[in-house]
Amino acid sequence: MDSNTRVQERYDLAMERISEILREEGQVAEPFRAYFVSMAKFVGMIEKLARLQLREELEELSLPELARWNHALYEDILPQNYKKSYGNPDYAAEALGSGLGQYLSAFYAQLRGCIVFAYECRLEDITILCETLIELYNMFEEGIPEKKRVAAVLYWFNSDYADVTLPYRIREQLDPALSFARDIIMESDLSDLRYLYRFGEYISERERKTAAFLNTLPEEDIERMASVYTEGYRKGFEVMGRDLSRKRTVGIRYELGFERMIRAAILQFREMGLEAVIYRAAVWSVTQSPGRKAGYHSASPNRQYDYDHRYDQAMYLDKAFKERKLSVLKTAYEACRKEAASYAGPAVVETFGELQFEPVNKKTAWILSKQQEKLLTSYANESMPIVNRYIPGDETSFTIIAFPVPEIGPDFEEIFAATVRINTLDYGMYQEIQQNIIRVLERAEYVQVTGGKGNDTNIRVGLYPLENPEKETNFENCVADVNIPLGEVFTSPRLTGTQGLLHVGKVYLGNLQFRNLRLWFEDGMVVQYSCDNFEDPEEGRRLIRQEILKNHDTLPMGEFAIGTNTVAYAMAERFRIQEKLPILIAEKMGPHFAVGDTCYSWSEDAPMYNPDGREMVAKENERSALRREDVSKAYFGCHLDITLPYSELGDIQAVYPDGTRHFVIRDGRFVADGTRKLNEALEEC
Repeated sequence: MDSNTRVQERYDLAMERISEILREEGQVAEPFRAYFVSMAKFVGMIEKLARLQLREELEELSLPELARWNHALYEDILPQNYKKSYGNPDYAAEALGSGLGQYLSAFYAQLRGCIVFAYECRLEDITILCETLIELYNMFEEGIPEKKRVAAVLYWFNSDYADVTLPYRIREQLDPALSFARDIIMESDLSDLRYLYRFGEYISERERKTAAFLNTLPEEDIERMASVYTEGYRKGFEVMGRDLSRKRTVGIRYELGFERMIRAAILQFREMGLEAVIYRAAVWSVTQSPGRKAGYHSASPNRQYDYDHRYDQAMYLDKAFKERKLSVLKTAYEACRKEAASYAGPAVVETFGELQFEPVNKKTAWILSKQQEKLLTSYANESMPIVNRYIPGDETSFTIIAFPVPEIGPDFEEIFAATVRINTLDYGMYQEIQQNIIRVLERAEYVQVTGGKGNDTNIRVGLYPLENPEKETNFENCVADVNIPLGEVFTSPRLTGTQGLLHVGKVYLGNLQFRNLRLWFEDGMVVQYSCDNFEDPEEGRRLIRQEILKNHDTLPMGEFAIGTNTVAYAMAERFRIQEKLPILIAEKMGPHFAVGDTCYSWSEDAPMYNPDGREMVAKENERSALRREDVSKAYFGCHLDITLPYSELGDIQAVYPDGTRHFVIRDGRFVADGTRKLNEALEEC
């Protein structure tokens, strides 16, 4: 790599200087010497790893040797060791002081990015991190510095090198020439699980068991799994009326262990004329999104560690940094203009079934200030037009599918087979049933949703009025294309008049379970919220603000939908895995309400038609319509579905302008004409 050649001398000097830290006595006073010694030992391991990778000697190691290497690299942050890890902000604050400890813990977390940089032979990234470590060490040689001096070093480190970290992030999402992961998938013997350790991610029992299980499946099953995924992607372009033939690349995101299916998908995408771009989840804090992994990744070695560092950008985020990042983003996309124009959109494989995680909020962890929350919102609003200029939303599509992982329990193989079944249900049958639901809903002024016994939901959802019902519809008939499995009809609610309480007893959103989640709406906007996750109600509200409202003061209801996949619900009941299902499946198992942008954000003006030929016209609301005046007021950069499961549901009624009420669901069962077949699976529960 040219960049490695350019940086080789700096890299060698940095490695030599850091190795001296281990031999120096008394240069830096305790307790800070212990911190720098720990960092120097880690860098020494990285330097050895990089040499092995550059000489391609890692491939010669046995499975136990590779496992030992992997464990050593991630050992310090594993749950059993985390109590006394500098990655733990509580320990860093206790050992190094609450001020300096917070900064040094965040830098420790960033330095750990050297693991994947070593595997990818990205010496420039390793060098800039090591040079910053040396700069910090030199500062402590002079005595214990003021916190503001350490803060300044880390601020300018993140700001100055944004033109290295951000452009590479853009390029790796668009350029098929960066083929590190794709080469591993296509060239490895996938029956030899040593290949898993070539990615540089933490490899747990989950990845090993998943890969081993897929190796037991016949090739026709693998091809079928991949085909549902790739065909869903193709159908997405078809139903949206977009030209896939103009595109050349597709971005694949998945969790390690599914390589056999991903290999089949790569070949199927090639038959469509698309080359797969497979990129890693972001490593630099500058390019990460809090609580979200976009790209290939493994199970986390420690989810509390991830949670503790999700807002490390608070260490340097200010208005000047936001403006610099926007400037670099424009330059980066301009440099990748050709690759961006060829990009068709993401194809995502999600997983579900991992053990539940209840985070601990630590006062020592970085958290965004109110001003920084506004800056993030501002960045999201100002960056989207830049992205949309190079990757127009009305020219791309996506697909997303989910499979269980072994952690789901002893019924894993049965649940996996059941998941494949729900991913391949009868497209035509559901399309017809859902059209019957739309016939009841689309002439309504609003929809009233109430909870069943023990659930306090009572919410009114305003609907977009149709001017020409013969040619227009306000609900999309969604079957198996972009969202797999099939099974929902949805709309963008009219905010005016949308009001009431949404209550869900238990719901898993992202990696977190919320208990007794309550959201109150007025004119379509969230005005109050609570949950029972913590004894202190204020902690619960803070969690909702961070994880659901994405640090906004409020969000609109961006979507209302009725899920129809009762087969998925029956599967969840049979195996008692309701709380382990991802939003992708859970949203098909009852009505759901999304907070944030509509499903059509940034492509409201692109025509969209249902299978019956009528145009979907409810694609925006009063907030997204502001894009014509001030785009910064129109979008929020998030969309999160919250499902009210059939078990907690009472009624769904369509209320017409004349006041008449028509039931779609009554006492948790479908009653509209042509929909009762959906109850067959519910009766099995």
